[in-house]
Amino acid sequence: MAQTMMISVDAMGGDHGPPVVIAGCEQLLLRRPDVRFLLFGDETAIGAVLAAHPKLAAASEVRHCTVAIAMDDKPSQALRAGRGKSSMWRAVDAVKIGDAQVAVSAGNTGALMAMSKFCLRTLPSIERPAIAAIWPTLRGESIVLDVGATIGADAQQLVDFAVMGGAMARALFHIERPSIGLLNIGAEEVKGLDEVRTAGAMLRDANLTTIAYGGFVEGDDIGQGKVDVVVTEGFVGNIALKTAEGTARQVGSYLRAAMSRTLMAKIGYFFARDAFNRLRAKMDPRKLNGGVFLGLNGIVIKSHGGTDAEGFASALDLAYQMARNDLQSKIRSDLEDYHRGKFGGLGAEPERMS
Repeated sequence: MAQTMMISVDAMGGDHGPPVVIAGCEQLLLRRPDVRFLLFGDETAIGAVLAAHPKLAAASEVRHCTVAIAMDDKPSQALRAGRGKSSMWRAVDAVKIGDAQVAVSAGNTGALMAMSKFCLRTLPSIERPAIAAIWPTLRGESIVLDVGATIGADAQQLVDFAVMGGAMARALFHIERPSIGLLNIGAEEVKGLDEVRTAGAMLRDANLTTIAYGGFVEGDDIGQGKVDVVVTEGFVGNIALKTAEGTARQVGSYLRAAMSRTLMAKIGYFFARDAFNRLRAKMDPRKLNGGVFLGLNGIVIKSHGGTDAEGFASALDLAYQMARNDLQSKIRSDLEDYHRGKFGGLGAEPERMS
């Protein structure tokens, strides 16, 4: 039997709090019976919901917290009010002290990133962490990073994102040498911002054995699955992510309206409903819910704040896979290989402070 996997959970995070969090945890427990949970938050609120889930209660430990971070709190406010005592902080701290292998929260993204960075610190060669998202494509799935943590990354940071994204692809997709592309306004080497072109040259010259650099990719290449990992900075990545989510909802609305417009359309839908159900499942954002914080001394997963139990279970499952497949050791090893080739050893590069 596999070793027990302990996941620390911010039970107060998100738009719905314990009811959705607890239901999501139970869904994961049914799929992954080797998982156990540390639930951080108000023990009265959690206990009231947990009472209806006896199997989950037996696999969980509730740790009382007096503070819950609001979805609209500024990161600085969250740090001042919640450091050491909020459900979000203590869920992350459980990873730092070794009580859990991974932390999950559906709470305020900015606050979670600030607390994670302050509590766990960044890896020695990483100046800024990144958020990596799973993206549905025509070929299956790809990883896109950064989708909101770092605004205006320089060339070295983009290279670091590429190396970390490659490590995540190996952990999640089990690809020996994942392909990497830098998001740009064109595939030609002369196009794009200086930082992007410089990062491309750095990746090409590095000739890493852990990733296969495939050059620049454009926006429409993401959905086609041209590469396994798409790298960009957080401003562009977040806009791309929100645009894709909005487009998926728009297409869904168009289809629902078209299928109910006439009697013949309704009849056609009846005969084609299996195909439409498969399309709906493919476009369902809950299936790929969860952003992975990369570049920290520990694994933290951010769930969408407005998701339901199924979506939160998906974020938990992503957390399980990242911890079970040893994401952290892959990232450390790949970063060491890159810096050893560039600087003659990781220790030869001045350490960046978070």
